[in-house]
Amino acid sequence: MLVQNKFRLAIRYVLLVLIAFVTLFPIILTVLGSLKSLAQLRLDLFGLPNPVLWSNYADILDPHRSIFFTNLFNSTVVMAATVFFTIMLSTMAGFALSKVQFLGRSHVYHYFLMGMLFPAAVAILPLYIEIRNLGLLDTYFGVILPQVAFGMPMFIMLARGFFMLLPKELEEASVIDGCGPWRYFMKIVLPVSAPILTTIGILSMVGSWNSYFLPLLILNSESLYTLPMGVMSFQGQYQFNWQLILAYLILAMIPVVIFYLLAQKYIIAGLLGGAVKE
Repeated sequence: MLVQNKFRLAIRYVLLVLIAFVTLFPIILTVLGSLKSLAQLRLDLFGLPNPVLWSNYADILDPHRSIFFTNLFNSTVVMAATVFFTIMLSTMAGFALSKVQFLGRSHVYHYFLMGMLFPAAVAILPLYIEIRNLGLLDTYFGVILPQVAFGMPMFIMLARGFFMLLPKELEEASVIDGCGPWRYFMKIVLPVSAPILTTIGILSMVGSWNSYFLPLLILNSESLYTLPMGVMSFQGQYQFNWQLILAYLILAMIPVVIFYLLAQKYIIAGLLGGAVKE
């Protein structure tokens, strides 16, 4: 029995290593390619860089040769605003749908859930017309508001599920102390909701950071391009210098990877807490 258990454990570890390798292989290949010359990249795609060319990254970070920092600033502004409004609105709606009793609460909740079944691509034409009518074309808010709206259904579901797990004793104690719903939400609920707040923040951050189609539809000025669109313009500028494009991609991935690694335990806790049915 002990031998069988060790064998099964060994098989499990081997499978996990293989899955990790398959998952990380494209990233490893991109990192190696970003440190090669163009000739080496063409002749030996899978080999180690020899010599290692850190100058590829220096070229990307040179403001005279690249608009990387402009793209980074635009992505940061759009992402920060998207995360802020998404957390604020989804947690308030999730709290109201979990703790506040009102007529039609269940219908309102299911109305929000229907948004998860609505593909964003279907709404592109009416969305573009509405953004144009509001005068938000080629602006940050023209990208931010749709990103917040399309992310709300899932994040409301997660927030509501998490808030439903909070013990009723907290609310009863707050009522005894004279707290109304708003004060209870701000002073008691939010401080103990770090897992779900982090989950919503990271997921909305990653979605905004990687968004390509929506900025492509809304933004026309190159000075407003986000990082995914910067890759497009950079590729057009250096269409044969793939080592520079790979270096650009690595630099664009670093902020999201760091945030995700720092907050992964909160993401798992928030997702598990949000998985509560009606």
